Amino acid sequence: MPKTTKAKKKVTKSKTKVVSKPKKAAAKAPIKISKAYLPKDTEKYMCEKHKVFFRIRLNEWKKELVKANNDALYNGSMDDNSISADIVDQASSYTDKNVEMKAINRQIKLISEIDKALMRIRDDTYGYCLDTAEPIGLKRLMARPVAKYTIAAQEKHEKDEKVHADD
Repeated sequence: MPKTTKAKKKVTKSKTKVVSKPKKAAAKAPIKISKAYLPKDTEKYMCEKHKVFFRIRLNEWKKELVKANNDALYNGSMDDNSISADIVDQASSYTDKNVEMKAINRQIKLISEIDKALMRIRDDTYGYCLDTAEPIGLKRLMARPVAKYTIAAQEKHEKDEKVHADD
């Protein structure tokens, strides 16, 4: 009989240990939105639906840019290595390639901005100005999903850049 008592004490101790462990937070069910969903001003600003909407929009935009860059680099006129005897044709070809490369570089920078915006969504800072922490606004984010600043803060940044560029 004493052996049973000891076993019960051990069981009691192990139960105590289980209870004393911190409980893990329950995983949230993923928010689903329809393809026709558009964020509304009547909803709480940057609620889960808004975040899901902008995450999907940014990821689709990124995929389009990557595909366009790949098409331009691998299937476009960038592979044209033919040398023309006419110097005007050579200059025109060089100019066309230069313009295309500048466009690709701009798209690569935009992809980087999209990645940063996706990180802000994960950090729960997306939709808020990096300078003032004020809401950027749904209309501005719909027009420019990678926006980091409110319109007033963006104008200030552009004014500061212009002042420094003039130096």
